Order: sequence, then structure tokens, then C-alpha cells
Amino acid sequence: MQKGSIRVQTENIFPIIKKFLYSDHEIFIRELVSNAVDATQKLKTYSSLGEVKGDIDNIDINISIDKEKKTLTISDKGVGMTAEEVDKYINQVAFSGAEEFLEKYKGKNEANIIGHFGLGFYSSFMVSDKVEIITKSYQEGAKAVRWECDGSPEYTLEQTEKESRGTDIVLYINEESAEFLETERIQHILEKFCKFLPVPIKFEDKQINNINPAWTKKPADLTPQDYQDFYKELYPFSEAPLFWIHLNVDYPFNLTGILYFPKVKQRFEIQKDKIQLYSNQVFVTDEVKDIVPEFLMLLHGVIDSPDIPLNVSRSYLQGDPNVKKINSYITKKVADKLDEIFKSDRKSFEEKWESLGLFVKYGMITDDKFLEKANKFNLFEDADAGKFYTLDEYRTATETLQKNKEGKLVMLYTTDPVQQNSYIQAAKKKGFVVVKLETIVDAAFINNMEMKWNDVQFVRVDADITDNLIDKGDHVDSVLSKDDQLKLKDMFHLEIPELHVTVEVKGLSTDTLPVIATRPEFMRRMKDMAMNGGGGMGSFYGNLPEEVTLTVNGNHPVYQKILQEENKDKQEKEVRNLADLALLSQGLLKGNELTNFINRSVEMMEGKEKSKIILEV
Repeated sequence: MQKGSIRVQTENIFPIIKKFLYSDHEIFIRELVSNAVDATQKLKTYSSLGEVKGDIDNIDINISIDKEKKTLTISDKGVGMTAEEVDKYINQVAFSGAEEFLEKYKGKNEANIIGHFGLGFYSSFMVSDKVEIITKSYQEGAKAVRWECDGSPEYTLEQTEKESRGTDIVLYINEESAEFLETERIQHILEKFCKFLPVPIKFEDKQINNINPAWTKKPADLTPQDYQDFYKELYPFSEAPLFWIHLNVDYPFNLTGILYFPKVKQRFEIQKDKIQLYSNQVFVTDEVKDIVPEFLMLLHGVIDSPDIPLNVSRSYLQGDPNVKKINSYITKKVADKLDEIFKSDRKSFEEKWESLGLFVKYGMITDDKFLEKANKFNLFEDADAGKFYTLDEYRTATETLQKNKEGKLVMLYTTDPVQQNSYIQAAKKKGFVVVKLETIVDAAFINNMEMKWNDVQFVRVDADITDNLIDKGDHVDSVLSKDDQLKLKDMFHLEIPELHVTVEVKGLSTDTLPVIATRPEFMRRMKDMAMNGGGGMGSFYGNLPEEVTLTVNGNHPVYQKILQEENKDKQEKEVRNLADLALLSQGLLKGNELTNFINRSVEMMEGKEKSKIILEV
């Protein structure tokens, strides 16, 4: 029997391993199973090179629990280890056998070795009072050995009996980690980390993994149904995706994967943790913000790359040029795919726009390279005609009518086609084209595109009266006399809490509404920004009263009657109701003001009914 001390740089390595090596203790299963996969892949490599004699068909990795002995065992039928190899790879912490193997067999075969750090095995001490290794090398005539350590630097290494090649890691689970003796807990961890490992993993006599997931195959070998089935495997309860992109690159980095565009039903229920990162089919994390561009975090799917640098826990990305290259590659791949679909099947693209628009607009806001390509396929949907425009198409359709006095294209938009319907219809009568910008990203999209498209100005359709939406510097006088205009303006002077009301009298067409309430574009945007948590100036404007302009259409016939009305009480009620109707269209009539409007309307209706009865009598 050999006894000795594990050779490490510090005597405190085990407390560090137990407490700080991994942020989540369940990671030890991933590390030990990954080591078992490495051992099995090595055996397959040696066999392909003729260095292994005999049959290697049975290569399953088995995980088992013994509640009486309080043990958890991971068993493989891989290359195993000799006593010398145990001493070299186990007793010398952080000397990785995988690294040495990769260097020796580089270029000879696709070894697909997972481990790179040599510390994975020691994660077992996070949950164990004692750990045993019982191993037998594949080499002819090799003797089985047993290694044991109780979490101190002291170990024992001796010969033992073992019939077949491979390694058993036996963990004597400590009291604090009793959860790892529960079947359901282990099942959950295996399904999380080992679901797509390339070697069969069995637990409770059932294989828990798919060894050939779709992303490891060539696109030419997959049907659309294969992609759909794999999506269901990843997200069993999700709706079918809109479409997918198969990533497959081997230079200047290795990357495979499948990204799916999901159907987004609820605009305000967007999750960003649906892309899974793998390294050689081992699940690493779903925190992929450094690898995947921010706007594509809304996608679903899998990315697998052995070239992504990870720290010792394999859970956090480190700064590295490859990460930036992968990020750029994914952006280009997605942009090219969207452009391809737009050109080949625009009708289908338009049908999917409600979901696609979120990804595209988000990308245009956050990524200038994506913006360049997306300008060709980003769409604007007509407010009520069901028609779609690219920016260039919108520009062509509105060239003669929708340029302001500075020569900028004015894009009229609505954030609520139902509530803003009267404004939309008024704009359409002028020949203007109003588009829908009503998603969660549109407020930021508008602000960003005004900076990036310096010849475009966005104006919400209810930001001003229709005649002023496209500022051409024209002014139309009211047909009313100056005295009547002043009288009318005074009648509409309102004192409403939390509202700052400005009144103007203009001469509009007779079929235009008698009063139109508008909210200045700049102030409304600032208020919206504050409401959505925007800081800085947005917070300042958020504390100010709502700004609203009441534009009184002096040419509307109703004012001839109102100005001639001798009953001042009736005159005031009629004016106030017209003003309240306009405020209601902007959602600015609330609380007591709304109650007063309803009561006043009922009272006026009753008054008209009484007058009718008197006249009939």
C-alpha cells in the first residue's frame, strides 16, 4: 500500500475546493460524468488507432445511489488508470490528463475531450466525507488499484480487484449534502447537465441522454421535422418556432448550434435565458450574454463551442478575442438568414412580423452592423390597411406629402390603433400613411432611429392637429372674428389637477372634430421614458404635469350655436363636454373629472329630452 500527501501548492486547497471552487455544488456531477465521458472517448480514439485489443461496444456510463451506505457512484468503461496514472493525474492537483492527451493525439482523431483543468474530480469533495477511486487500465496485464481520500491532503493507494476496465468514483455523501442521495434530485441534475453527452448515460437503468442531438449533424442530413422535434426536446411545452438557423463553422473558431426564432405571443413576457451553451455537448450555462449579441438573447436554442474560454467552474466567460468573433459571426448569420427569407418569401415574412419585429428592432437599436443589413428588411405595418413597407417603400409612398419644411421624411405612427383611431382617420383623409409602432421596443426604436436615420423624424399621429403633423410652415386663420376667437379661447380655459392645458383656436375644415386634444411629441416621449424607468432628464420630466393642447376648430358649425347661446350655464356645460371628449381620446380624463363628465352628459341628455316633451306639448 502506498501512502502519501497530495502534491499541491497550498495546504488549504481542500477548504477552497469545498467552499469556493464552484458556486453551485450540483456541478460536481457534471464534472465527474464529464471525466467519465473523457475516459470513454479516449478509449474510442485508442481503439480506432489499433491500440486497444478486444471489444469496446459496451461503453455506457452508469450512475447509482446506495442510500444505506450513503454513496453515489459514477462508473465508466473507459480507459481506466494504472497506479502511476492515478499518482500523476489525481495526486498532482490541476495537472490535467485531458490536456496531455489532446497534445499527444492532436490531429490524429476527433477525440472530443471535455476536461481542461484537472480540478473537476476534486469537486466531489464539496459534498463528500470520503471519496474512493477503483480503476483498472485498458492496457494488457494492468492491475486494478484503489485510491481513497477523506478530504485532507492524506491519501492511500493500493492494489484491488476489478474485473473490467474503467473507473468507479464512489462518493460517501456528507450529512449537509444528503439531497444528493435522492433519486429525483440526481435525475434532475443529469437531465440538466448531461442531456446531450456523446456517450450513453444511464441512471436507474434508464438512458437519460440523446447522444446525437440535431446540432451535431449536418444540415443536409436533417429535415424540417427533425428541427421541430429537437425544439420540442429542448422546450417541451412551447409553441412551434417560426424558423431556425443552423450554425456550423470550423474556422477561425469551432462553433455549432441551432438558433430558433420563437413565436412571441405576449409582448411583455420576454425571457432571455433560453439559449443553452454547451462545450462538446456538456451543458455549461444559459447565461450567454457575452457570446450572443444582446438582441438575440430573445432567441431559443443551443450553441456548442470548445473554443469559448471558461474559468475553472466552466460557468463564466472570460474576455477573449474568440468571443467577439463568435458574437459577430452569429449576428451576420442571423442577418443573412432574415434577408434570405424576406427576399424569397416576403408574404411569410410579413405574417411572422409581429414576432420577428421584436428581434429586428432590438438588433437595429443595439448593433450598427446588424442595422446596415436590417434596413433592407425591417418593416412598418400600415395602421389599418394590413400593408407593410420597408423604409425605402414608405419614403416612396409618402414622398410628396410627408416632408417637413426641413426636408425630412415625417413618419406618422400610432401606439394604439384603437384609441387613436380618430387621429388616424383624420391623417388618412389628408393622404398621409400611418404605421403601427406599438411593441415594447418601439419607444427606444423611435428615439434611436431618429439619431441613426438623420433624415427621418417620427411623429405620433395624435401629437398635433392633422394640419400641423407635417410642419410645412403653413398657417390657416380661423373664420371667426378676433373677438369670437378670444371668447371661445376663454370658454375652454380649464383648471384640471395634474394637467397643464394650452388652448388654441384654428380654422380647420368643417368636417374636422370641434376640439382635438394633442400631447406634444417631445414631452410625451419624456413622460413615457420616465414611466418605463428611464433616468436622467426622463425622471425630471416625469414629475411635471401632463402637457396637453386643446385645438378648437373655429370653423366647426357647433360654435356658431355656442357663441349665440344666451344661457351661460348651458354654454359652459356644452364647452366643457366638448373639451372632456377630446381629453378622453388621449386617456387624460380620470377620477373626479371623468365622473363629472358622465354626470354632466346624463344631465344634458335629460335636459334635451324635457325640451323635446315641452315642444311636443
